[in-house]
Amino acid sequence: MDKFRMMFQFLQSNQESFMNGICGIMALASAQMYSAFEFSCPCMPEYNYNYGIGLLIIPSIWFFLLGFVLNNNVSVLAEEWKRPTGKRHKDPTILRYMFCSITQRSLIAPAVWVSVTLMDGKSFLCAFSINLDIEKFGNYSIMRGLTETEKLKLLARIPCKDLFEHQEIRVAASRYIKCISQACGWMFLLMMTLSAFLIRAIRPCFTQAAFLKTKYWSHYIDIERKMFDDTCKEHAKSFAKVCIHQYFENISGEMQSLHHHRSGKDDSDNEEEDKRSDEDKLLGIRAQDDMNKVLWNWHTCKPPLALRKEQMGGESNGNQNGNAKGAANGLVNGHTHEVEKKEWAVYYSKV
Repeated sequence: MDKFRMMFQFLQSNQESFMNGICGIMALASAQMYSAFEFSCPCMPEYNYNYGIGLLIIPSIWFFLLGFVLNNNVSVLAEEWKRPTGKRHKDPTILRYMFCSITQRSLIAPAVWVSVTLMDGKSFLCAFSINLDIEKFGNYSIMRGLTETEKLKLLARIPCKDLFEHQEIRVAASRYIKCISQACGWMFLLMMTLSAFLIRAIRPCFTQAAFLKTKYWSHYIDIERKMFDDTCKEHAKSFAKVCIHQYFENISGEMQSLHHHRSGKDDSDNEEEDKRSDEDKLLGIRAQDDMNKVLWNWHTCKPPLALRKEQMGGESNGNQNGNAKGAANGLVNGHTHEVEKKEWAVYYSKV
């Protein structure tokens, strides 16, 4: 269990490895589902083609959409696309890079399904058996005297072993169509491999600077969202802890004093340290309205990507990445504590 826990923690910390693992699991699941799937061709001219092609395409579309659903970056992409511009402009190249990255991973499982289906050849045989020329496979006398509708019905029965009487013709026709299906499968694999090579190897060679920039800022958006969520969780935990402590202190003051009397000085010192730690994690936001405004401002007006360098003494430059009074972060005057004014040096990123 410890090994699995360590592996899960590693995958959570490494988003790219986690998503590659998900794609691999989906690819194996698609191959396993096909092996467990019981293929049953209807052996009717009206439905053979629809069933065979539908078995090839519809599960592929389902696996493709499932890849988008299981990818956590889809929500990051949607949030970045729909968020208000505010003080931070939106770069379309970063959005395209994120979308292409998600799409590439989502195409792995559908590609495996299509490859396995074509290599097996049953769906291809069911879809195109009515287009066969029986003269190529031996005795043509079985087709004499039959109308066009009866010929189609006879050809549609080739995939069904129990319904087609002439087994020699059926075996020859099945091998012929499966050979074509396997050739299409290998051509499909070759095209997908070549496309993946061109995307991953050649594109960075021509636009390396732009590629590095889009890759860096797409990672930044993902990491920023995770750290913001973690900060909100820590704040909510400290907020709830302080709120509950204040509630019990107000309700049962005598029990609180009795508890301090019995526990001794060391326990009191530890509790004071815990309280100070919780107070620090609150970051000066102690009211519900203040927190709501902080969250609203984070969504509508994210701070610009220009960091401040802290120095000793002086004043604070409130124009970059928030200000000392908390106006950019949505803090309401009256609820925030006094902040020591400091001097900031601003550095603008040229990336």
